[in-house]
Amino acid sequence: MLSPKLLELLRAWWRAARPKGWLFPGHRPDGSLTSDAVEQACRQAHRRCGIAKPITPHSLRHAFATHLLEAGTDVRSIQLLLGHRSLATTARYLRIATTKVCSAQSPLDLLPKPLGPLQPQPAAPQYF
Repeated sequence: MLSPKLLELLRAWWRAARPKGWLFPGHRPDGSLTSDAVEQACRQAHRRCGIAKPITPHSLRHAFATHLLEAGTDVRSIQLLLGHRSLATTARYLRIATTKVCSAQSPLDLLPKPLGPLQPQPAAPQYF
């Protein structure tokens, strides 16, 4: 999933830098980034930001899933985006913020409001 805003930034960077080969090269210009390089970048970012909790590339998947859920994306779509076969696997990623749970709206609140005060039904005629 590539954000249009990110795509615009990447295109501007590409036009300015005109990289040869890989858009994000590894240690060698002719090679791609490795998983070790991504983990090292996470460790460096972790040290710089001073967050006490551990941060790994895998925790970015948790954050991605949580932000999608809080933005209103349905769990099935999140499952497909994360590439999970089982919905149970996706459910482990989802950590719903307390504010999201407390702000959940009842389906009854979505029903249309009556137009006016309820009118009593007229009494049936008593001819018989």
